[in-house]
Amino acid sequence: MQPRRIARELALLSLSQMPNSPEQLEKEQLTNLVLAAVRTLSSEIQEALETAAAELKRGSDRLLNSQTRATDLHSARVMVGEAIELTQNAINRLGTAVEFPEIIQLTNQHEVRAYAMEILQTINRRQLEVNEILTQALQDWQLNRLPRIDRDILRLAVVEMEFLGIPERVAINEAVELAKRYSDEEGHRFINGVLRRVTNRMKPQAPPAMENLL
Repeated sequence: MQPRRIARELALLSLSQMPNSPEQLEKEQLTNLVLAAVRTLSSEIQEALETAAAELKRGSDRLLNSQTRATDLHSARVMVGEAIELTQNAINRLGTAVEFPEIIQLTNQHEVRAYAMEILQTINRRQLEVNEILTQALQDWQLNRLPRIDRDILRLAVVEMEFLGIPERVAINEAVELAKRYSDEEGHRFINGVLRRVTNRMKPQAPPAMENLL
């Protein structure tokens, strides 16, 4: 993997656990970023497994109490299917958590830390501006009501496009890939749509035609 792609992923996963103080953030070492990322993944794994266990129990209870009614049997199968999907997601997260430190060891660690820190520091410094850009682009959604991972992916992408000089197409593609990896099934479509609206708002408006001024 390219160092910047790894740095982007590392910044995303460690964002929720980083200090808010710019001075403290500046002192963070690469090992601390990796530890924060693994902790985030571990927390998501535990949450996914707990949700899957609860969904599986609901499905099992409904099966036991269904008395062979078709509607109950169908809903029980849906619950069991969702539990299996959640468990599979948790297993995938576990694989990522195990592989992540090794992947970073095999890359240019200086470049990874430098770009991850640039992302984190810019999000920290420009958070109000980034939130305002996203709020204007969201339609019938509130930024603080989005899933944390979706909100962080959107912030990261806006920071790259608006403040770090990453081409819009690249930033959006990278955000969509992160959403496919860490969000739910519809997350990457939602994020793609929001970021397209962000770029449309960022484009300079064409001047009015001369005849309209006469």
